[in-house]
Amino acid sequence: MLAAAAAALGFLRVSALDVKTPEELFVENGTEARLPCTFSSREVISSLASISWSFQPEGATTSISFFYYSQGNAFPGKEAPFKNRISWAGDLNKKDASVTIANVQFRDNGTYFCDVKNPPDIVVKPGEIRLRVVQRDNLPAFPTGMVVAIAIGVTLVVLLLVAVIVCVVRKKNSKKHYSGDPDIDARLGM
Repeated sequence: MLAAAAAALGFLRVSALDVKTPEELFVENGTEARLPCTFSSREVISSLASISWSFQPEGATTSISFFYYSQGNAFPGKEAPFKNRISWAGDLNKKDASVTIANVQFRDNGTYFCDVKNPPDIVVKPGEIRLRVVQRDNLPAFPTGMVVAIAIGVTLVVLLLVAVIVCVVRKKNSKKHYSGDPDIDARLGM
C-alpha cells in the first residue's frame, strides 16, 4: 500500500515493458516457424536484458521453459520436444525477441510465452502466441478477393488522376495567348 502511494506521488519510479506478439499463428507441418515477439521499454537496452521463452502444450496446465537469451548468448533448451530445433531470430537493439522453431510438428501445438526483462523495466505480462500446426491444405486462405478489390480500386484511382491531369493540361494548352496591339485591345475591352 505504501509503495503504491509513493509511486502515485512520484517518489518511487515504476517502469514496465510492453511485449507484443500475434495472438495466433498458423504454420504448416514440417516447416520452420518464426515466433515473433517485440517489446518497448522506457530504458536503454542494457547488458542485463534477458529473454525467456516457454511453452504450454494444448491441454497441459504447466509450461516448459525452452529458450533463454542473455548478454548476447542464446541458450536453447536441450530437452525434448525442442532439442536442436530452436534458434535466436531477434535483435535486442531493435527490440525484437523472436525465435524460430525448425521442423514444426503437430506436437508443437500450444501456447508460447515470450518474457522480456530489461532492468529496471519489468514485463507486466509476457506475450502469448497460440501456435496452430496444420497440414498444407488447411492453412487459412489468403484473402484473394480483398487483394483483387484493392488492386482494382488503386487502378481506378490512378486512372482518375491521369484523366484529371490530362484535362487540366489540355485546358491550359487550349487557351490562346493573344499578344496584340494594346490600343486595339483597349478599344475591344480586352
